[in-house]
Amino acid sequence: MDQININTIPEPILKLVQEFSKLPGIGKKTAQRLTYYLIRTNFDDALSLSESIMAVKNNIILCSECSNITQIDPCNICNDPIRDKTRICVVEEALDVLALEKTGIYKGLYHVLHGVISPVNGIGPEDIKINKLIERVNTLGFREIILAMNPNLEGEATSMYINQIFKNKEIIITRPARGIAIGSDIEYADEITLGQAISGRQKF
Repeated sequence: MDQININTIPEPILKLVQEFSKLPGIGKKTAQRLTYYLIRTNFDDALSLSESIMAVKNNIILCSECSNITQIDPCNICNDPIRDKTRICVVEEALDVLALEKTGIYKGLYHVLHGVISPVNGIGPEDIKINKLIERVNTLGFREIILAMNPNLEGEATSMYINQIFKNKEIIITRPARGIAIGSDIEYADEITLGQAISGRQKF
């Protein structure tokens, strides 16, 4: 910890700072602030936070069909009888599903890859949910696959890989229109921009 003699800090505090530091986007200083906030807060609030974390770990699962996070299996989207079962939108993470659902534009099914192909990081096609996607497409016979990956190098590589798999099949492969800035994440796009990108999707 910056310019602090760690020998003067109780072990439980050091441990909690270390755990917070493992969270995405949380640096050492933010981890320290969160830790000392919890020290100051009342016991009931701290307990509620702890119980909420354990409830997520104990009760949240991956949908056996689309791999989205859910409390029931299959998830509410896969179970919805009015969803368009001829279209499937492939996304990187569960947060992308949430972002697309907020637009109110897309009414088809989803498939969550839980990552992207990234040779630099040692992540290949077998490390994400691509084989499950192939199985679903071959079984359910979708008319359209929407490749809604983030517009960056890894997202583009993953889209191209999936396109190669299905390009000779009688299926339309599309991608969102380029209203989303290169290098940005779908989960952070505003609803209007994302809705327009999905509505104006183009052939891959």
